[in-house]
Amino acid sequence: QLQLVESGGGLVQPGGSLRLSCAASGFTLDYYAIGWFRQAPGKEHEGVSCISSSGGSTNYADSVKGRFTISRDNAKNTVYLQMNSLKPEDTAVYYCTAGAIATMALRPDEYDYWGQGTQVTVSS
Repeated sequence: QLQLVESGGGLVQPGGSLRLSCAASGFTLDYYAIGWFRQAPGKEHEGVSCISSSGGSTNYADSVKGRFTISRDNAKNTVYLQMNSLKPEDTAVYYCTAGAIATMALRPDEYDYWGQGTQVTVSS
């Protein structure tokens, strides 16, 4: 069974940090671009960041540039999203996705597999 499992979400104060992890089971991530999307209540999915299969290319939404960093460890079949200087508007459910032919455009329809999501809440 092909699965993506996110972890690392939680409650953090504004200005704090979290690191999300995305582990794959049932398939190897080596040949997939990985995207992180988020969805706040009442809003559509928003692309946050993505990384190419080799790790050589990355892209970030303007709202997170300079604060979030995406990385991957293909040996561990895991992708990470380091989130620093968190703001209340970052509050959302964060989803890890994998796409075999995804571009770096952060389009949700380009991703074939989605995790179940992990809640990130930024609040004092």
